[in-house]
Amino acid sequence: MIVCYAAGDGLGHLTRLRSALHTLRLEGPVTVVTGSPFAGDPRVTGGWQVVETADLAALRPDEVIVDAFPAGLKGELTRLPRGKRTTHLARLLRWDAYRPFLPAEPPRFDRTFVLEELDPAHYAYLRTVSDEVLPLTLTDPPSDPVDVDGWLIVHSGPDAETLELVAYAQDMASAERVRPPMTLVSPYRPADLPQGIAHVDIYPAYTPGPNVERIVTAAGFNAVRQYAPWRERHRMMPFPRSLDDQYERAARARST
Repeated sequence: MIVCYAAGDGLGHLTRLRSALHTLRLEGPVTVVTGSPFAGDPRVTGGWQVVETADLAALRPDEVIVDAFPAGLKGELTRLPRGKRTTHLARLLRWDAYRPFLPAEPPRFDRTFVLEELDPAHYAYLRTVSDEVLPLTLTDPPSDPVDVDGWLIVHSGPDAETLELVAYAQDMASAERVRPPMTLVSPYRPADLPQGIAHVDIYPAYTPGPNVERIVTAAGFNAVRQYAPWRERHRMMPFPRSLDDQYERAARARST
């Protein structure tokens, strides 16, 4: 059994795990430890078993994968089950904000896969707790394109951020003196979604159809990575996060 530790309440951790399992060709039963409400969506977790809290050793894993936070979201992870392969998926963190959570006896990993450029101090730390630190480029399972016309706005919430993205798209259209059809892809339709903005609930939504002219997202890890092939039409608005540095990620993407 593969046990994936994905602390957090969003969709990003689960999407990244899907891509990592696909990229590494890891097969077999999967149990994911998460508090994310999206874990109940079969499109996201498929046949995974989902638990909110657990003693990892009691789950009797063959491999443990820890996503994003090397010691858990708040430093709750210390020792991992002995004699089992341990893997960490590392993405950009606001390292100065996360470092105080590190426990006195942090988890050790057989291998850490670096998924994007890290803060140098973060990378140096991972080298001290990992037998190997390797780069990994994720690939996603095949999916159907999002077949809509015009501009595509993609966000999983919260509603206030989703509406900010919609307003950002509308402001861009006004500045460019165009009136494209706009479609919001989100698990929920915000109550105050402006008239004229279509809403669909599609997952996954990382392949734009042939008639998509513009893509508008936040600057989370998955959005920036998945829409990189369409960078010329991708616009992003970073949002503040306690541990994820969307502003740095957006700046890097814009520089390319």
